[in-house]
Amino acid sequence: MNISDIRVRFAPSPTGLMHLGSVRTALMNYLFAQQKNGTFILRIEDTDPNRDFDPQAKNIINDLTWLSLTYTEGPIVGGPYAPYYQSERISIYQEYIETLHTKNILYRCFCTAEELELKRRRQIAMKLPPRYDRTCTKLSPEIIADHLAQQHPFIWRIKLDHSKQITITDLAHGTITFDFKHFSDFPITRQDGSFTFIFANFVDDVTMRISHVVRGEDHLTNTASQAALYDALGISQPIFWHMPILCSRDGKKMSKRDFGFSVKDLKDGGYLPEAILNYLAIIGGGNFKQEIMPLNEIAQAFDFAHISTTGRVTYDLEKLQWMNHKWIDLITPDKLLAYCRPLLQHTFPQSVQLKDAVISHMLQIIKPGMVTLLDCTKELAFYFNEPVITAEQLQALEQVEQSKQVIVRSINFLSDSHLFMKTIKEEAQKEQIPLKSLFQLLRLALMGATKGPAINELIDILGHQEAIKRIEKVISE
Repeated sequence: MNISDIRVRFAPSPTGLMHLGSVRTALMNYLFAQQKNGTFILRIEDTDPNRDFDPQAKNIINDLTWLSLTYTEGPIVGGPYAPYYQSERISIYQEYIETLHTKNILYRCFCTAEELELKRRRQIAMKLPPRYDRTCTKLSPEIIADHLAQQHPFIWRIKLDHSKQITITDLAHGTITFDFKHFSDFPITRQDGSFTFIFANFVDDVTMRISHVVRGEDHLTNTASQAALYDALGISQPIFWHMPILCSRDGKKMSKRDFGFSVKDLKDGGYLPEAILNYLAIIGGGNFKQEIMPLNEIAQAFDFAHISTTGRVTYDLEKLQWMNHKWIDLITPDKLLAYCRPLLQHTFPQSVQLKDAVISHMLQIIKPGMVTLLDCTKELAFYFNEPVITAEQLQALEQVEQSKQVIVRSINFLSDSHLFMKTIKEEAQKEQIPLKSLFQLLRLALMGATKGPAINELIDILGHQEAIKRIEKVISE
């Protein structure tokens, strides 16, 4: 296959919030297309309207936009293989049903759900693998015609050749062989006439000329059925990559109970899209010389020729937090301002009066203390609300009274923060007072904490008049 023929797709179902496992699938498809100069397609699998949580997949599209995972073909942008919503592709699926029927590969199954469940229980009781017993393959044309005349509901099933084996090619696992004797005749429609995921997915991949199917390890059993469909119609299979499942630290598949399960969790939690994608790219695969990289560099550095075959990767929130902290330091001042200004205005409405340049300057000073974007409100709370210093806080410091005397002798120089710091260091040296003790008292007075930005930076943020007022209030106690 020529490099220009590489076509991959991200095909989510709009049945819930976009979760981290889906983001990783979208990301790997995107990176593969970017590296190979291929096409990245978004296709929405919305054939079950009763479960559609996100009509028209607006939230999914917005999440992809926020993450900067731009697709080449799909909803809104269009493309040569439209439509890209499965609900609009019913006539295409029906054509493939008719083709399979003419090849005598399909048969109608009139068994009810209750009958199928009873058969399944009997097989389990007899310690047999639960598999459809092909009752309906024995129906005569007359009985089938009678069922149809009485409008009995049915599903179409694929009749597998249980004497056959079939192989697929997987980027991580190499060649995988499936023995059809272990598989049941699978349905490709439901009783309401809609189409199963296995079938619609197959038809779309064929008609959209998908060259590589990149998805989770949990779809591996589906792949055997889809391989059977490719074989039945004599169509070349795509190359597959079944990625490890994203698990929580206890080894279980991530669920809604785990923080960070959804993009909304992380977005609302103050995580940057750059950090989320960077983190998902490096876990469970790839030997990167450095860990912090923008998306375009990751696309070129990812080694798709040597992919991990592990069955799962562990979601490590602490690692993600570390990466988010690093990315907060890396993004441009304008971008940090755009992210943080709405958060500050929500918590401190008076901040709306401040100019962008003032807020941006403050953010650059406090960003070393930010792990998430939400931390900007905590780190700048001292600016908007003067801290209340308790006697207990002062008593916890060492050499408080000596430090106060040094500050008293230096405070007249505070209008020049650099001169103030020079003077106070000289006075502390004369009195043999540790700078640590002195700076802890000053920080406590200025921001209500003993750790934080440099003293001259705090004075710069507050302005020397407000700084003098706060310091004098504390040293007078």
